[in-house]
Amino acid sequence: MIRVGIAGIGFMGMVHFLTYQKLRGVKVVAICEKDEDRLTGDWQGIKGNFGPVGKKMDLSGVATYASLDDLLADENVDLIDITLPPALHADVAVGALRAGKHVFCEKPMALNSRDCESMITAAKRAGKLLMIGQVLPFFPEYSWALDQFESKKYGQLLGGNFKRVISNPEWLNDYWLANRVGGPMLDLHVHDAHFIRLLFGLPQAVTSNGRMKKELAEYWNSQFDYGPSGPVVQATSGTINQQARAFDHGFEIHFEKATLMFEFAVVGDHANYLCPPTLLTDDGRVERPSLGSGDPMDAFRAELEEVVSCVMKEEPSTVLDAEIAQDAVRLCQIQTESLIKKRTIEL
Repeated sequence: MIRVGIAGIGFMGMVHFLTYQKLRGVKVVAICEKDEDRLTGDWQGIKGNFGPVGKKMDLSGVATYASLDDLLADENVDLIDITLPPALHADVAVGALRAGKHVFCEKPMALNSRDCESMITAAKRAGKLLMIGQVLPFFPEYSWALDQFESKKYGQLLGGNFKRVISNPEWLNDYWLANRVGGPMLDLHVHDAHFIRLLFGLPQAVTSNGRMKKELAEYWNSQFDYGPSGPVVQATSGTINQQARAFDHGFEIHFEKATLMFEFAVVGDHANYLCPPTLLTDDGRVERPSLGSGDPMDAFRAELEEVVSCVMKEEPSTVLDAEIAQDAVRLCQIQTESLIKKRTIEL
């Protein structure tokens, strides 16, 4: 039985808590949270933009801590699940690893590549697993694309165009603070940066153009340069001020013998595919695969199943790998640098 301690009970901490309850071989045995009401199980004030709403939780049998030091000292905990604000990820992860715990940390891994490196170093020294919650590859459309890539069925990967845009999350007080959350570059686009890194590796250079909001990227387009014979890769991401389109994401991925594409958006009260997952083949066929329920909670379940399996086997995850997550943060930093300096940045 893998015994989990969750550090931070906000929306994502609640999602993880509820998801672990559905999995075999794992149990949440402790939580840490500074909000006294949440330590008593009153999670009614927790809200998110998908999934469950907060409610009264039964915390019987769960140790509750207001201090992170107390959580990390709990010998009954095998794995620390970090769902705290991004600015706290590095310090808490390093402390947990030094305390002899495995760590699963929500994305972004940290606010800069240097802090990511300190986490990786601590994991190596402790001989413990460090996994990062880059959940996008577990969503059905992206899992489908990854499967096609790994199968090599359609030949060489030629490139891709990725999109992820939301309305400005006005309800999040720290969203636009560089030292707390990092804005849409590190909160939003880091998903696609990670997926681009999974499919294509690191580029030779990056060129980004767009709008800034003070010191943070607000809306931008990026070209990822893989050299004259490499894939053609670009991404669009950021926020808009019109709240009626809460969310929009999608991709078009080119192989030698096929193109994969989809786009999904939430506009007003409607959540719909603008383009359902579609496969175009060389012989003119159009295929639209069935990819499951579309419930985002299924992706988090698949992600946490991967975490539990890796801890049980004490083997690293290829998808939740910390070094790939570090590269995603690095790509985000380089895009911001390109926006600020208005020039191409070489890696």
